[in-house]
Amino acid sequence: MEKDVLFDGSAFDAALADTTPALTLFRNTLRHAQAVLARRFERGAPIVQLVRGRAWVMDQLLARAWHRIMGKYEQQAALVAVGGYGRGELHPHSDVDLMVLLPGGELPALHPALECFLLFLWDMGLEVGHSVRTVEDCEREGQADITVATNLMESRLLGGDASLYYAMRQVVGPDRIWPVRDFFAAKWQEQIARHHKFHDTAYNLEPNIKEGPGGLRDIQMIGWVAKRHFGGQTLDDLVGHGFLSPAEYRALIEGQNFLWRIRFGLHLLARRREDRLLFDHQRALARQFGYKDENATLAVEQFMKRYYRTVMELGQLNEMLLQLFQEKILLADEPAQIVPINRRFQARNGFLEVSSDLVFRRQPFALLELFLLLAQHEHLKGIRAETIRLIRSHLHLIDDDFRADLRCRSLFMELLRQPRGVHTALRHMNRFGLLGAYLPAFGRIVGQMQHDLFHVYTVDEHTLFVLRNVRRYAYPQYRAEFPLCAELMDQIPKREVLYVAALFHDIAKGRGGDHSELGAEEVVAFCRNHQLSDYDTRLAAWLVRNHLLMSGTAQRQDISDPDVLNAFAATVGDRVHLDYLYLLTLADIRATSPTLWNSWKATLLNTLYNSTRNALRRGLTNPIDADELIAETKEEARRRVRDRAVSAEAIDALWSRLDDDYFLRYTIDAIAWHTEAIIAAPADAQPLILIRQQTQHGGTELFIYTPRRDNLFALTTSTLDQMGLTITDARIMPSRDGYTLDTYIVLEEDGAPVSEAWRIQELESTLRSVLAHPDTPPQKVERRLPRQLRHFTIPTQVTFQPDPYNDRTVMEVVSSDRPGLLSQIGKAMMECGVRLQNAKIATLGARVEDIFFVTDAANQPLRDAAQMENLRQRITELLTA
Repeated sequence: MEKDVLFDGSAFDAALADTTPALTLFRNTLRHAQAVLARRFERGAPIVQLVRGRAWVMDQLLARAWHRIMGKYEQQAALVAVGGYGRGELHPHSDVDLMVLLPGGELPALHPALECFLLFLWDMGLEVGHSVRTVEDCEREGQADITVATNLMESRLLGGDASLYYAMRQVVGPDRIWPVRDFFAAKWQEQIARHHKFHDTAYNLEPNIKEGPGGLRDIQMIGWVAKRHFGGQTLDDLVGHGFLSPAEYRALIEGQNFLWRIRFGLHLLARRREDRLLFDHQRALARQFGYKDENATLAVEQFMKRYYRTVMELGQLNEMLLQLFQEKILLADEPAQIVPINRRFQARNGFLEVSSDLVFRRQPFALLELFLLLAQHEHLKGIRAETIRLIRSHLHLIDDDFRADLRCRSLFMELLRQPRGVHTALRHMNRFGLLGAYLPAFGRIVGQMQHDLFHVYTVDEHTLFVLRNVRRYAYPQYRAEFPLCAELMDQIPKREVLYVAALFHDIAKGRGGDHSELGAEEVVAFCRNHQLSDYDTRLAAWLVRNHLLMSGTAQRQDISDPDVLNAFAATVGDRVHLDYLYLLTLADIRATSPTLWNSWKATLLNTLYNSTRNALRRGLTNPIDADELIAETKEEARRRVRDRAVSAEAIDALWSRLDDDYFLRYTIDAIAWHTEAIIAAPADAQPLILIRQQTQHGGTELFIYTPRRDNLFALTTSTLDQMGLTITDARIMPSRDGYTLDTYIVLEEDGAPVSEAWRIQELESTLRSVLAHPDTPPQKVERRLPRQLRHFTIPTQVTFQPDPYNDRTVMEVVSSDRPGLLSQIGKAMMECGVRLQNAKIATLGARVEDIFFVTDAANQPLRDAAQMENLRQRITELLTA
């Protein structure tokens, strides 16, 4: 067969008539066709030709195999393509779904021939999904299962008895089973359940291009429902029935073709059926589709942005068209209850609609007014499909003149000032493309993703989640979630300033440069255009510019240090800025990833907020004094311990061995806990291990009191890592007499504190066993690296800078997350004679950004450049190995 010919029927039939073994010929022909299609795909051939071409080749081979093997029984049964193959669509490794249709009654002579036929297909190398049914079976099983009915609705005759096939089509029609209304209701519920499996969002890091929202199944859903009613066979037929406009048809076909090309490429890359756009394949497909890395965005980010925008458009079309089908066809005969709202809008059966198709053309500002009305009238169920269609077709009216119109600017700000419905209205505006049209800077982030495991959502989706989170603070039913946020929400002067900051905090991502600074410039322009006061403009810009300040301070600095608190308080300046920043920070972190927020982060931010509020109350000219704080801490801790009948002499003896840093770094509660346990412990009870399940630190607190060893950190972290625990905070506090007081805050892999009694006991006994032999080298962590982490290689970077407030050096390690990372860093510090004093552990998806406060062996800052370089090289070597 010629190299680029997909299938030559004459040559094949001639070879089949020759002495060539039939199975070999069929198998080689199939492989040849696959290779031709793969080459055509790489050359950029139209995807429709490829998908239809593979189905056509399959038709040719199956028809010939049926004729050859069934012989005299060929016309006693029918070979039928069903499902996707029935639609004439086959990707490289799609299942070939077949049904053998039999007449009623016993036909034992047919069974051996059918078995030979199906076995032949498997031997050819086909993935066959098959069923054997009679016409009566089709009717009965189709009635019982909507999936069966759908597959039969899209069937094609490949060979055999045509009368059997047409009899089957007759009994599974809407006049016999699944009338249009019932079919529509069942398929809609089926889609709702399918979308729930993907958390009702198309913006997943590794989306399923077939089953996910906005995916291929949603396009098929439109076809199924309309075909059931109109009896057409293609989406093109729906244009003639007036159900689809030509523009909507083009959008559906263009979206389908793009997803088809991705799916075709996925099958070729995976060499099997694959519908998940995994990290494994995203980069390869981006290159294959011609995307290239640019200064601000990676090729894979550009590719995925197009993907997300495509499925967003398809999802919107799916939603609109199904609603339209329900309104115009299923509910067409029901009486309409129309309630006028104003001259431009009315409610029809609870759904908002325009009073005339000319409203938007005559008064373009009504495009924004519609969403304000949606927020103001809680009884409205949504927007009617025909009005959504009009919105989409009038987006071109949103231009510079529209944005400069005082009516439009006033409507948008009025929307942001509504007590309810703001998030829902803005989410609808984004889905219909109106938000990005009105705010072009927002339009640039629609579908923008960051290729990492930390940012789970696209920038626009994340932004709307942030807005949802700050809105929830104001609702009574959510007050119990974050009581402090609810309290502050009632106190801040203007909520709309917080909403504006939420909308703009990430609006400059993907441009290169500092997105916080660029976003501040954008929000200033917005505020001035929308006539916010100078004070509100400055506040919104400050929030956008500093939206990472509070989380960075809490997670990367030692917030028990008075100097750190004083510096943070000076930057914030007053209680109003602190309240706004706290509300925005919590909403931002919680909207980044469902797994990112945990009790430890909540405690860190609450601690920083309360400490800063106290510092502001004292006044910036009267900052917190370390000596005063230490004295107050000792006094209160002593009172608590004395209440438990511990002698003053024992307390003084222990505390005399501890430096002032201990009383600055630990809370009063922790100091009392440590003091009582250490004094009560027998002298030979080493190591002393204490565990508290629920603490004010937001995680499980692990305290170790034992003679100091240089490898203690490496031993401890390797043990905790091997047990599947996540370390979020570490404090290493040496005493003056050769002991160390080490505290670790740990969480389970799901972000929850260690809670089960058996797990607490396992943790204590395992650590005791390991630390009883401190000279033993740390065990190698054997936990497997998760699949997703393998696709993000982040070069290890080690940097040093002086701690501006203490006699320590701050070492930052940036690298790819992996099991045993902290143990390896601890090993490097031990080998280089560096001591750990404190650590702040931050894992951002696949990226770690860990902060270590270190000294030399004499507890002095690192000043020897050679020592720092040796440590940098050793950490890099150990993390690269």
